Amino acid sequence: MACILSIETSTDVCSVAVSDNGAVIFNKEDHSGPNHAVKLGVFVDEAISYIDSRNIPLEAVAVSCGPGSYTGLRIGVSMAKGLCYGRGAKLIAVPTLELLAVPVLLGEHPAEEDALIVPMLDARRMEVYAQVFDRALREVRPIQADIVDAETYKEYLDRGAVYFFGNGAAKCMEVINHPNAHLVKNIEPLAKNMAPLAEKRFVEGKFEDVAYFVPFYLKDFVAKMPKKLI
Repeated sequence: MACILSIETSTDVCSVAVSDNGAVIFNKEDHSGPNHAVKLGVFVDEAISYIDSRNIPLEAVAVSCGPGSYTGLRIGVSMAKGLCYGRGAKLIAVPTLELLAVPVLLGEHPAEEDALIVPMLDARRMEVYAQVFDRALREVRPIQADIVDAETYKEYLDRGAVYFFGNGAAKCMEVINHPNAHLVKNIEPLAKNMAPLAEKRFVEGKFEDVAYFVPFYLKDFVAKMPKKLI
């Protein structure tokens, strides 16, 4: 087990947590964002001061690696890399959609043994970044950018219960409109939920190359020209 500092900036929420031997010992969250450029450095400084004051060696930095906000992911990964360089720590990448699933699997949903879970991140209009897992967090369908209609998840819904969650889920429920579709509300990717996924990767030795690692954007960033002011 290890002391791991976790960073999550893939959505409007900015959060930093520290886990030691699997238990969260420090947590900071800002839900008023996107304020990553302002809040992240402050939270990280507080986290480092906390562990240094207790003489806890920082062994790894975990960061939510996407998909998600292009700017948010860049800020989070840049901070994680800086910490790894400065503290000699290992870098761990945690997929954002797996992270979203943690509070659902640890909560009261899903009740059905054969249920599937579908974390979703909003990608504007009726498009979402989504992945399909079983209750053991085994991948059933890889991550995709889905334009959601009644047929998108029908093959899974016809088999049994499917639970949808994340900031892209609510807008899809009316379109999906299937008796086996369930919405789990108020699920956000948060650093405090990264501990079990980060610990598992630490034990397995799944570390990233600090110099060359980049976030998983899923789709290329397209910069738009600002409108001319008359």
